[in-house]
Amino acid sequence: MNSNLRSRIEKKFAEPIKSTVAVSGGCIANSCKLQLSSGREFFLKQSRGGSSSSFASEARGLEELRKSGVVRVPEVVDKGPDFLLLEWIEVGKNSSDSSMEELGRQLAELHSFHGEKFGFVEDNYIGDSPQSNLTSTAGKDNWPIFFAGNRLHFQAELAEKKGYATSEMRGLLDVLIEKIPGLLSGTEEKPSLLHGDLWCGNYLIDVDGHPWLIDPAVYYGHREADLAMTSLFGGFTKTFYSAYESAFPLVPGYPEREPLYQLYHLMNHLNLFGTGYYGQVLSILKRYAG
Repeated sequence: MNSNLRSRIEKKFAEPIKSTVAVSGGCIANSCKLQLSSGREFFLKQSRGGSSSSFASEARGLEELRKSGVVRVPEVVDKGPDFLLLEWIEVGKNSSDSSMEELGRQLAELHSFHGEKFGFVEDNYIGDSPQSNLTSTAGKDNWPIFFAGNRLHFQAELAEKKGYATSEMRGLLDVLIEKIPGLLSGTEEKPSLLHGDLWCGNYLIDVDGHPWLIDPAVYYGHREADLAMTSLFGGFTKTFYSAYESAFPLVPGYPEREPLYQLYHLMNHLNLFGTGYYGQVLSILKRYAG
Protein backbone atom coordinates (compact mmCIF):
# COMPACT_ATOMS: atom_id res chain seq x y z
CA MET A 1 0.00 0.00 0.00
CA ASN A 2 1.40 3.37 -0.95
CA SER A 3 1.64 6.22 1.54
CA ASN A 4 -1.11 8.30 -0.10
CA LEU A 5 -3.65 5.48 0.15
CA ARG A 6 -2.64 4.74 3.73
CA SER A 7 -3.11 8.39 4.66
CA ARG A 8 -6.50 8.52 2.93
CA ILE A 9 -7.81 5.50 4.80
CA GLU A 10 -6.44 6.61 8.16
CA LYS A 11 -7.92 10.08 7.68
CA LYS A 12 -11.31 8.63 6.69
CA PHE A 13 -11.59 6.57 9.87
CA ALA A 14 -9.55 8.86 12.14
CA GLU A 15 -7.42 5.98 13.33
CA PRO A 16 -4.25 4.23 12.20
CA ILE A 17 -4.02 1.03 10.22
CA LYS A 18 -2.84 -1.79 12.45
CA SER A 19 -2.11 -4.48 9.86
CA THR A 20 -2.61 -5.72 6.31
CA VAL A 21 -2.58 -9.40 5.38
CA ALA A 22 -2.51 -10.52 1.75
CA VAL A 23 -5.48 -12.60 0.55
CA SER A 24 -6.48 -13.99 -2.82
CA GLY A 25 -8.39 -11.48 -4.93
CA GLY A 26 -8.32 -12.38 -8.62
CA CYS A 27 -6.00 -11.74 -11.52
CA ILE A 28 -6.21 -7.95 -11.80
CA ALA A 29 -5.70 -6.76 -8.25
CA ASN A 30 -3.60 -7.13 -5.15
CA SER A 31 -5.94 -7.81 -2.24
CA CYS A 32 -5.56 -7.77 1.50
CA LYS A 33 -7.43 -7.89 4.78
CA LEU A 34 -6.95 -4.49 6.40
CA GLN A 35 -7.37 -4.03 10.15
CA LEU A 36 -7.57 -0.69 11.95
CA SER A 37 -6.25 -0.11 15.46
CA SER A 38 -9.81 -0.41 16.80
CA GLY A 39 -10.09 -3.92 15.34
CA ARG A 40 -12.42 -2.98 12.47
CA GLU A 41 -11.67 -5.02 9.34
CA PHE A 42 -12.04 -4.37 5.62
CA PHE A 43 -11.22 -5.94 2.27
CA LEU A 44 -8.87 -3.80 0.17
CA LYS A 45 -8.26 -4.32 -3.56
CA GLN A 46 -5.45 -2.37 -5.21
CA SER A 47 -4.60 -2.12 -8.88
CA ARG A 48 -1.42 -3.83 -9.99
CA GLY A 49 -0.80 -1.36 -12.78
CA GLY A 50 -1.91 2.13 -11.80
CA SER A 51 -5.49 3.33 -12.14
CA SER A 52 -8.24 0.98 -13.30
CA SER A 53 -11.83 1.86 -14.22
CA SER A 54 -12.76 -1.72 -13.29
CA PHE A 55 -12.93 -0.74 -9.61
CA ALA A 56 -15.54 1.94 -10.26
CA SER A 57 -17.49 -0.57 -12.38
CA GLU A 58 -17.33 -3.18 -9.65
CA ALA A 59 -18.57 -0.68 -7.08
CA ARG A 60 -21.51 0.33 -9.30
CA GLY A 61 -22.33 -3.33 -9.89
CA LEU A 62 -22.37 -4.09 -6.17
CA GLU A 63 -24.63 -1.12 -5.55
CA GLU A 64 -27.00 -2.25 -8.32
CA LEU A 65 -27.26 -5.69 -6.71
CA ARG A 66 -27.76 -4.10 -3.29
CA LYS A 67 -30.68 -2.02 -4.63
CA SER A 68 -32.61 -5.21 -5.33
CA GLY A 69 -32.81 -5.83 -1.59
CA VAL A 70 -32.75 -9.60 -2.02
CA VAL A 71 -29.06 -10.61 -1.99
CA ARG A 72 -26.18 -9.88 0.34
CA VAL A 73 -23.24 -8.00 -1.15
CA PRO A 74 -20.29 -6.33 0.61
CA GLU A 75 -20.79 -2.64 1.31
CA VAL A 76 -18.60 -0.29 -0.73
CA VAL A 77 -16.77 1.72 1.95
CA ASP A 78 -14.49 3.80 -0.29
CA LYS A 79 -13.10 3.74 -3.81
CA GLY A 80 -10.63 5.50 -6.04
CA PRO A 81 -8.95 5.09 -9.43
CA ASP A 82 -6.50 2.53 -8.03
CA PHE A 83 -8.33 0.90 -5.09
CA LEU A 84 -11.61 -0.43 -3.74
CA LEU A 85 -12.34 -0.74 -0.02
CA LEU A 86 -15.14 -3.12 0.94
CA GLU A 87 -16.80 -4.50 4.01
CA TRP A 88 -14.93 -7.57 5.28
CA ILE A 89 -16.95 -10.81 5.14
CA GLU A 90 -15.76 -13.53 7.49
CA VAL A 91 -16.05 -16.76 5.53
CA GLY A 92 -17.21 -20.01 7.12
CA LYS A 93 -15.52 -23.37 6.66
CA ASN A 94 -18.22 -25.14 4.65
CA SER A 95 -21.41 -24.49 2.73
CA SER A 96 -24.41 -26.48 3.98
CA ASP A 97 -27.53 -27.56 2.12
CA SER A 98 -29.39 -24.70 3.80
CA SER A 99 -26.77 -22.22 2.57
CA MET A 100 -27.08 -23.43 -1.01
CA GLU A 101 -30.87 -23.49 -0.78
CA GLU A 102 -30.79 -19.87 0.37
CA LEU A 103 -28.42 -18.95 -2.48
CA GLY A 104 -30.69 -20.59 -5.06
CA ARG A 105 -33.78 -18.90 -3.70
CA GLN A 106 -32.10 -15.50 -3.50
CA LEU A 107 -30.76 -15.75 -7.05
CA ALA A 108 -34.31 -16.46 -8.24
CA GLU A 109 -35.48 -13.38 -6.33
CA LEU A 110 -32.69 -11.33 -7.89
CA HIS A 111 -33.78 -12.47 -11.35
CA SER A 112 -37.31 -11.32 -10.50
CA PHE A 113 -35.91 -7.78 -10.25
CA HIS A 114 -36.51 -6.43 -13.75
CA GLY A 115 -35.23 -3.55 -15.83
CA GLU A 116 -36.85 -1.86 -18.79
CA LYS A 117 -34.08 -2.64 -21.29
CA PHE A 118 -31.36 -5.21 -21.92
CA GLY A 119 -27.84 -4.07 -21.08
CA PHE A 120 -26.76 -1.55 -18.47
CA VAL A 121 -26.25 2.18 -18.09
CA GLU A 122 -22.56 1.75 -18.93
CA ASP A 123 -20.06 -0.74 -20.24
CA ASN A 124 -18.17 -2.57 -17.51
CA TYR A 125 -15.87 -5.54 -17.04
CA ILE A 126 -16.08 -9.30 -16.76
CA GLY A 127 -12.87 -10.30 -15.07
CA ASP A 128 -10.20 -8.25 -16.84
CA SER A 129 -12.15 -8.09 -20.13
CA PRO A 130 -14.34 -5.18 -21.20
CA GLN A 131 -18.03 -6.04 -21.32
CA SER A 132 -20.27 -4.26 -23.82
CA ASN A 133 -23.63 -3.21 -22.37
CA LEU A 134 -24.58 -0.20 -24.47
CA THR A 135 -26.46 -1.15 -27.60
CA SER A 136 -28.77 -0.06 -30.38
CA THR A 137 -32.47 0.52 -29.81
CA ALA A 138 -33.17 -2.91 -31.31
CA GLY A 139 -30.74 -4.62 -28.94
CA LYS A 140 -32.18 -2.89 -25.91
CA ASP A 141 -35.58 -4.42 -26.63
CA ASN A 142 -34.55 -7.73 -28.17
CA TRP A 143 -32.55 -10.28 -26.19
CA PRO A 144 -31.33 -12.40 -29.15
CA ILE A 145 -29.98 -9.26 -30.87
CA PHE A 146 -28.30 -8.12 -27.65
CA PHE A 147 -26.77 -11.53 -26.93
CA ALA A 148 -25.54 -12.00 -30.48
CA GLY A 149 -24.03 -8.52 -30.79
CA ASN A 150 -22.96 -7.43 -27.33
CA ARG A 151 -21.84 -10.83 -26.11
CA LEU A 152 -20.72 -13.23 -28.88
CA HIS A 153 -19.77 -10.75 -31.63
CA PHE A 154 -17.98 -8.50 -29.13
CA GLN A 155 -15.88 -11.41 -27.81
CA ALA A 156 -15.17 -12.48 -31.39
CA GLU A 157 -13.76 -9.02 -32.13
CA LEU A 158 -11.50 -9.31 -29.08
CA ALA A 159 -10.35 -12.74 -30.30
CA GLU A 160 -9.50 -11.22 -33.69
CA LYS A 161 -7.35 -8.56 -32.03
CA LYS A 162 -5.57 -11.16 -29.89
CA GLY A 163 -5.00 -13.56 -32.78
CA TYR A 164 -7.17 -16.38 -31.42
CA ALA A 165 -9.91 -16.29 -34.08
CA THR A 166 -9.28 -18.91 -36.78
CA SER A 167 -11.13 -18.93 -40.09
CA GLU A 168 -13.10 -21.98 -38.89
CA MET A 169 -14.16 -20.19 -35.73
CA ARG A 170 -15.18 -17.07 -37.66
CA GLY A 171 -17.23 -19.05 -40.17
CA LEU A 172 -19.08 -21.05 -37.53
CA LEU A 173 -19.78 -17.96 -35.46
CA ASP A 174 -21.26 -16.14 -38.46
CA VAL A 175 -23.64 -19.05 -38.99
CA LEU A 176 -24.52 -19.24 -35.29
CA ILE A 177 -25.32 -15.53 -35.02
CA GLU A 178 -27.84 -15.93 -37.82
CA LYS A 179 -29.43 -18.86 -35.97
CA ILE A 180 -29.68 -17.25 -32.53
CA PRO A 181 -33.18 -15.75 -32.94
CA GLY A 182 -34.51 -19.21 -33.77
CA LEU A 183 -32.54 -20.94 -31.03
CA LEU A 184 -33.91 -18.57 -28.40
CA SER A 185 -37.43 -18.37 -29.78
CA GLY A 186 -40.11 -18.99 -27.15
CA THR A 187 -37.90 -17.99 -24.21
CA GLU A 188 -38.84 -14.30 -24.14
CA GLU A 189 -38.83 -12.71 -20.69
CA LYS A 190 -38.39 -9.26 -19.18
CA PRO A 191 -34.74 -8.20 -18.61
CA SER A 192 -33.59 -9.63 -15.26
CA LEU A 193 -30.89 -8.17 -13.05
CA LEU A 194 -27.91 -10.53 -13.47
CA HIS A 195 -24.74 -10.99 -11.48
CA GLY A 196 -23.08 -11.57 -14.84
CA ASP A 197 -20.08 -13.69 -13.78
CA LEU A 198 -21.56 -16.19 -11.36
CA TRP A 199 -19.02 -18.98 -11.04
CA CYS A 200 -18.24 -20.65 -7.71
CA GLY A 201 -15.43 -18.20 -6.94
CA ASN A 202 -17.86 -15.29 -6.90
CA TYR A 203 -20.02 -16.26 -3.98
CA LEU A 204 -19.10 -16.59 -0.31
CA ILE A 205 -20.75 -18.39 2.59
CA ASP A 206 -20.22 -16.48 5.84
CA VAL A 207 -19.69 -17.92 9.33
CA ASP A 208 -23.44 -17.88 9.94
CA GLY A 209 -24.11 -19.88 6.77
CA HIS A 210 -25.50 -17.01 4.68
CA PRO A 211 -24.48 -16.51 1.01
CA TRP A 212 -22.93 -13.31 -0.37
CA LEU A 213 -22.29 -12.32 -3.99
CA ILE A 214 -19.00 -10.68 -4.97
CA ASP A 215 -17.12 -9.53 -8.11
CA PRO A 216 -20.15 -8.90 -10.33
CA ALA A 217 -20.30 -8.08 -14.04
CA VAL A 218 -23.79 -6.66 -13.72
CA TYR A 219 -26.27 -6.09 -16.53
CA TYR A 220 -29.94 -6.73 -17.32
CA GLY A 221 -30.37 -9.81 -19.47
CA HIS A 222 -32.00 -13.22 -19.74
CA ARG A 223 -31.69 -15.10 -16.48
CA GLU A 224 -30.64 -18.29 -18.28
CA ALA A 225 -27.31 -16.57 -18.97
CA ASP A 226 -26.60 -16.39 -15.21
CA LEU A 227 -27.70 -19.99 -14.61
CA ALA A 228 -25.50 -21.28 -17.42
CA MET A 229 -22.38 -19.81 -15.83
CA THR A 230 -23.08 -21.58 -12.52
CA SER A 231 -22.76 -24.98 -14.18
CA LEU A 232 -19.72 -24.23 -16.34
CA PHE A 233 -17.07 -24.83 -13.66
CA GLY A 234 -19.10 -26.57 -10.95
CA GLY A 235 -19.42 -25.56 -7.29
CA PHE A 236 -23.23 -25.32 -7.17
CA THR A 237 -25.24 -28.19 -5.70
CA LYS A 238 -28.48 -29.94 -6.63
CA THR A 239 -30.04 -28.20 -3.64
CA PHE A 240 -29.17 -24.83 -5.18
CA TYR A 241 -30.79 -25.68 -8.52
CA SER A 242 -33.87 -27.21 -6.88
CA ALA A 243 -34.39 -24.10 -4.77
CA TYR A 244 -34.05 -21.86 -7.81
CA GLU A 245 -36.42 -23.93 -9.93
CA SER A 246 -39.02 -24.02 -7.15
CA ALA A 247 -38.92 -20.25 -6.76
CA PHE A 248 -38.72 -19.31 -10.47
CA PRO A 249 -39.24 -22.23 -12.88
CA LEU A 250 -37.24 -22.15 -16.10
CA VAL A 251 -38.72 -22.23 -19.59
CA PRO A 252 -38.77 -25.83 -20.93
CA GLY A 253 -35.74 -26.74 -23.03
CA TYR A 254 -33.16 -24.85 -20.96
CA PRO A 255 -30.59 -27.72 -20.94
CA GLU A 256 -30.39 -27.47 -24.74
CA ARG A 257 -29.72 -23.72 -24.55
CA GLU A 258 -27.26 -23.86 -21.65
CA PRO A 259 -24.09 -24.42 -23.76
CA LEU A 260 -25.05 -21.50 -26.00
CA TYR A 261 -24.90 -19.16 -23.00
CA GLN A 262 -21.70 -20.79 -21.76
CA LEU A 263 -20.08 -19.96 -25.09
CA TYR A 264 -19.83 -16.29 -24.08
CA HIS A 265 -17.83 -17.16 -20.96
CA LEU A 266 -15.63 -19.65 -22.78
CA MET A 267 -14.83 -17.06 -25.45
CA ASN A 268 -14.00 -14.62 -22.67
CA HIS A 269 -11.67 -17.20 -21.09
CA LEU A 270 -10.07 -17.76 -24.49
CA ASN A 271 -9.36 -14.04 -24.69
CA LEU A 272 -8.16 -13.83 -21.09
CA PHE A 273 -6.13 -17.01 -20.73
CA GLY A 274 -5.32 -18.23 -24.22
CA THR A 275 -5.81 -21.17 -26.54
CA GLY A 276 -6.48 -23.76 -23.85
CA TYR A 277 -10.15 -22.81 -24.19
CA TYR A 278 -10.23 -22.87 -27.99
CA GLY A 279 -11.37 -26.50 -28.21
CA GLN A 280 -14.39 -25.90 -25.96
CA VAL A 281 -15.34 -22.81 -27.94
CA LEU A 282 -15.13 -24.68 -31.23
CA SER A 283 -17.09 -27.65 -29.86
CA ILE A 284 -20.06 -25.45 -28.91
CA LEU A 285 -19.92 -23.58 -32.20
CA LYS A 286 -20.07 -26.89 -34.08
CA ARG A 287 -22.95 -28.08 -31.91
CA TYR A 288 -25.16 -25.18 -32.95
CA ALA A 289 -23.71 -24.09 -36.30
CA GLY A 290 -21.90 -27.10 -37.71
